[in-house]
Amino acid sequence: MCVKDAEQLGQDLENLENKSKLWPLHCELLHTQMENWDKDSFSINSSGGNSFPLESICEDAVVTDRKQNLVNVVPSLRSGEWSDIGGRPYMEDTHICIGDLAKKFGYDILNGEAVSFYGVFDGHGGKSAAQFVRDHLPRIIVEDADFPLELEKVVTRSFMETDAAFAKTCSLESSQSSGTTALTAMIFGRSLLVANAGDCRAVLSRRGGAIELSKDHKPWVTRALGDWHLEGMKKTGERGGPLSAEPELKLMTLTKEDEFLIIGSDGIWDCFSSQNAIDFARRKLQEHNDVKLCSKEIVEEAIKRGSSDNLTVVMVCFQSEPPPTVVVERARVRRSISAEGLQNLKYLLEG
Repeated sequence: MCVKDAEQLGQDLENLENKSKLWPLHCELLHTQMENWDKDSFSINSSGGNSFPLESICEDAVVTDRKQNLVNVVPSLRSGEWSDIGGRPYMEDTHICIGDLAKKFGYDILNGEAVSFYGVFDGHGGKSAAQFVRDHLPRIIVEDADFPLELEKVVTRSFMETDAAFAKTCSLESSQSSGTTALTAMIFGRSLLVANAGDCRAVLSRRGGAIELSKDHKPWVTRALGDWHLEGMKKTGERGGPLSAEPELKLMTLTKEDEFLIIGSDGIWDCFSSQNAIDFARRKLQEHNDVKLCSKEIVEEAIKRGSSDNLTVVMVCFQSEPPPTVVVERARVRRSISAEGLQNLKYLLEG
């Protein structure tokens, strides 16, 4: 292979990698076509007809094998949830867990592949907006013509359409006027897509380390659904208003090191840091490995710590076994003593 051919091959591989980053779910959907690509013996023919192993071109085989071991896993999903009114007079939180989104609404378009859907909705000014989004958003996602191939676009569009639909409902029945934050997580094969509008939070446990997959919109919530009754906050048209229903998205590929996901309303995060919640959940799962009980225990612990808000937790575990014990190696500290200190110590010992 000449230098020019090698450079062109490198560029082609880079372009292929960049395209795959747009939406990893394509690998899951087209697994039959990709089977011939995803083998250790994968080779690319140069213009001269020679064949070379892919790993000898792009990276060391040991590194390649390690990466393959990390990503070559299909999550074994199990979920649990718990909520409590907390110190509030009314319950305005709600949540949803759907194991197979398409099947739930009577669609069979994925040839046995399931898209799982989880969400937490924290209402304010009433519970109508939270319940409306919970009931309508999943269906709007499934009925989008681009579902599931362009899921990022679909989810963003569906948040906006759900918000517009709720605006129409409020115009017909003013008593429904209210707002809600929304955080959803969708899992398709090894791909995880988190969408957030508001101050709920999603945190991933990766070998015991906390990875935040959403950003809290505080001190003032700048993203929410509903709230059309608040003058000047939302406007139709291209410019819109200061309050937006468009979610922030986070897309990632799950690996063997990813253990579980915690989605919580802001009442949880008032009492837990992200790492503290992961540590607490890991200990509980190691004790009993019951994801629903673990969700309940997180909520109860938040109440003990003084949370005065509504509380909701949805947990999704990616493995059937409890999280393993992580051994943290202590860093070795080199200790030294100055010549003066050594001399003083000598005098001390000699009396």
